[in-house]
Order: sequence, then C-alpha cells, then structure tokens
Amino acid sequence: MSDSPPPDPTPGGVPTPHRRRPRYPGRNPRRFEDKYKERDPQRFQETIEKVLASGKTPAGTHRPILVPEILDLLSPSPGEVAVDCTLGYGGHAEAILHRLQPGGRLVALDTDPLELAKTEARLRAAGWTAASFTAVKSNYAGLPKVLSNLGLESAHVILADLGLSSMQIDDPQRGFSVKFEGPLDMRMDPTRGPTAAGLLQRLDAPALARLLVENADEPQAHRLAPALAGRSFATTAALSEAIRLALAALHVASITEVQLTVRRVFQALRIAVNDEFSALETLLRHLPGCLAPGGRVAVLTFHSGEDRRVKKAFEAGRQAGLYAAIAEEVIRPSAEEQRANPRSSPAKLRWAKRTAP
Repeated sequence: MSDSPPPDPTPGGVPTPHRRRPRYPGRNPRRFEDKYKERDPQRFQETIEKVLASGKTPAGTHRPILVPEILDLLSPSPGEVAVDCTLGYGGHAEAILHRLQPGGRLVALDTDPLELAKTEARLRAAGWTAASFTAVKSNYAGLPKVLSNLGLESAHVILADLGLSSMQIDDPQRGFSVKFEGPLDMRMDPTRGPTAAGLLQRLDAPALARLLVENADEPQAHRLAPALAGRSFATTAALSEAIRLALAALHVASITEVQLTVRRVFQALRIAVNDEFSALETLLRHLPGCLAPGGRVAVLTFHSGEDRRVKKAFEAGRQAGLYAAIAEEVIRPSAEEQRANPRSSPAKLRWAKRTAP
C-alpha cells in the first residue's frame, strides 16, 4: 500500500482527481490542436527535426522561401534601413537583420495581429531591440504612412512575401484551408471586415462568377457560381462539400480537377475578403517613392494574378525611368528546396532596382 497521502478533498468532501495532459496522439497527429510538441520547438526540438526531415512544416511555424536568393538580390548592408512588408513568422526578417548590423534597422509590417505579436516577442527574446527592429501592425498598402510616422524618408531594401503563412493555413480556426474544418473566416485580421461566409452570402451569382475569374482564373466560374452564391456556409468543410456536389452535377469527374477547383474557390474568396489585389496595386504604385536612390525591392508571389501585377508594375517603372533594372525572368525555388518544403513550389520572385541620381 502506498504511503502517499490521499488527494486533498474539495469543500464538498470529494477528492480532486489528478488531471493528466492528454497523451500525444500517435507519431503523426493530424489535428492542429493535438500537435503541441510541434508548437513548442524549444521543448521538443527532436520532434521539430523529424517533421522538417519529412518535408513538412511544423504546426505553428513557417519556413521562409528563397532566403539565399533574396539576400543576394537585396544585398542588405550594415547601417541600411530595410522593410519587410509581411513579417509572418520572421524568417526573412531575421536573416535580413543579421546583414544590417551594425547600425542598421528593419521595419516589419503585418496586418495579422495574432501572428505579429508572437513573432515580435520571439525576435525580442532573440535579442533584437527597438534600435534595430520595429514591428508595426499595418497592411503593406500603408507603407508610405508607416515610414513617415517613423521619421524615415525611404528604405534601401524592401521585401514583400505575398504568401500565406503556414501558421495561418494550418490553424483550423482561421478558416483558410480546405484540409481542415473550421469557421469559414479567411480574414488576415480577424478583428476587421466581413468573413468569407458573410461575403458568399451577400454575393449574387454574376458577382461571384466575376470574382472567381478575376481572383483565381476558375474555368468553371460561371457554371459553379449559381450553386454557391447567396448561400450560408458556416464552415470550410461545408463549402468544400458544396463545391464538390456542384461539380458532380456539372459532370466534372476528375479528382484532380475537383481538388483544383476547390482550392481556386478558396483562393478567390481569401483574396476578396482581404482586398489583396487592391493592397498589392497600392504597394506597387508607392514602391518607387519609398525606395532610396539605388534601393532594391523583391516581391515573392504565389499565383498568376499577383505575378502579372508585379511584372507589369516593374516594367512600367523601368520605362518611366523609376527603375534602373528589373528581373527579366522569375526566380523559382530549386528542386532541392521544393522537395524539402513543398509549399515553396508555386513561389515566383521578381526584383527591381531604383534609379540612382
């Protein structure tokens, strides 16, 4: 018999049972909520290394893309001012910060208040003080105002990574992913604006068809829109199932085509909910005025609608004498990087250099 004392009774006389943390559910838990080891890399580094070695991204983290190529193109140097327009998990930001020292400064923007706070705290804990690193909650369309508020006339280096962060994709409560059931939200800033569910319920079929074409080049847009427009979908799974049923009724039988259409619909809604194309166009108009003479900018895109806008803006800037040089071809992740991080596969990198006096 154990000599340890019994549990202290509650005021009602019933002992309080010891509550154990739920066991880690298998070697590869599927639910985001169950992946507590992946979400605590300081305590479970071995788990993180196993996930990375498998070509996946640990839950709650993000793997920056094309880091060596971006550093080579932007060439951040000691004493310069740089801007990361999309801080995310901070991978690009920290790599740039190291190159700016001594004496340099990085201004980092992000519209997502949840991830911005986490990343700022992580970088502060890593030793980056206010003298070298400033985090600002802002959409990148507000870059001129951010620089002005900080007393900065321009930046020598500007980076904009337009992709979703893995932290946003993998968290079902954010409602971005077709893979996980969660509320149909999709807002980068969950405190502002209508959700994807609200947008769908408000749109009529012609408006939804235009949105699907403009934001995702969806070939089934005009046939699919009547089945989705004006309806109420509470969850990502409910919308995904409705798309699949509508495609079946349209005799679209290819599993690949069905999956692609589901993803394109989600992409189109996310772009609309966050007004992404308008924000990008505003950023592209402001870039020449935000760059110091000889300054460098790089933009990382993930689908054709973004890349077209960046390419045209850089070409127009060169013709107008605002850029001395621009990327003639896109830069893509190497085969090795795509194997190690499959989410890098659609990435395209373009750059431009501001004219010098």
